[in-house]
Amino acid sequence: MTTTPPTPPRIDGGHIPVMLAEVLCDLAPRDGATYLDGTFGGGGYARAILSAAECTLWAIDRDPAAIARGAALATSFPDGQEQSRLRLIKGGFGDMASLLAARGVDALDGVVLDLGVSSYQIDQPERGFSFRMDGPLDMRMGDEGTTAADVVNRYQESELADIIYTYGEERMSRRVARAIVAARAENPITTTAALADIVRSVVRADRSGIDPATRTFQGLRIYVNDELGQIERGLEQALGLLAPGGRLVVVSFHSLEDRLVKLAMNRASGRMPGPSRHDPGAAMQSTQRPAFRLVRNKAIRPSDTECRHNPRARSARLRTVERVMTFPDTDSATYMGQQQ
Repeated sequence: MTTTPPTPPRIDGGHIPVMLAEVLCDLAPRDGATYLDGTFGGGGYARAILSAAECTLWAIDRDPAAIARGAALATSFPDGQEQSRLRLIKGGFGDMASLLAARGVDALDGVVLDLGVSSYQIDQPERGFSFRMDGPLDMRMGDEGTTAADVVNRYQESELADIIYTYGEERMSRRVARAIVAARAENPITTTAALADIVRSVVRADRSGIDPATRTFQGLRIYVNDELGQIERGLEQALGLLAPGGRLVVVSFHSLEDRLVKLAMNRASGRMPGPSRHDPGAAMQSTQRPAFRLVRNKAIRPSDTECRHNPRARSARLRTVERVMTFPDTDSATYMGQQQ
């Protein structure tokens, strides 16, 4: 039976959370439960979840600016005991298990992850995520670690080509890397506009209308922030933290992200290709009842109406998995390892 998504609460401040109604429908917040928003960002999901039920919500973000915004939001949701129902943690969602354990939390009734870059980060030139506005070539989601400028000015040509090809899926990656190395020999590449111009000089625009620099910027951003590593670790830990009946709801925005989400959820729900008859151990594991079920077989997409109002939603995919039982005869980490 198809459930009609609830009307989403209004989100103030200009931030538009993607597929909010669908996320709320799948997460189904309830009074007294404990949830995690692993990618707090602008707080759109957090506000909606806390408005939908008298629940507790832990929220993780590695951006200090996001944590500061969350502190202001937290005052709107008191828990009646001089605290807030919104509990903020600075860090990466790939470390959610240890971050929550340090605060005495070992089980959750639901987890939501929005894998897209925060609108606040994209719209701030000083963060260096977008070539639409010139700014320093940074791209870090947090305030620590290697910047995109460090990568383009220090890495060898072959390393640059691999990063741009692997994470940006840019077919002209070698040509782009060669142009970057030639340009930095003249002057260091320190701004988003300078890098975008270099890429455009060797990659032609195609009929898609996508700026030729898009894939290179994506590749560098993913590498600088270890986004795929964060996703892999975060998905495994989220599954391990879910209580029976708990759901993991994930919104992804490009094929690399969605592939990892789909694979993790299929493994957890037992929807992997059958084991070889020559591998008795795998055959024995395959008879175990999966601890999770897919809420639907395929990802869902945003509506045409949402895409018209929020163009950033166009590439979004939402997938949800539910834990239906306790892990059989072992702990979650071991069980997830068996499924892999």
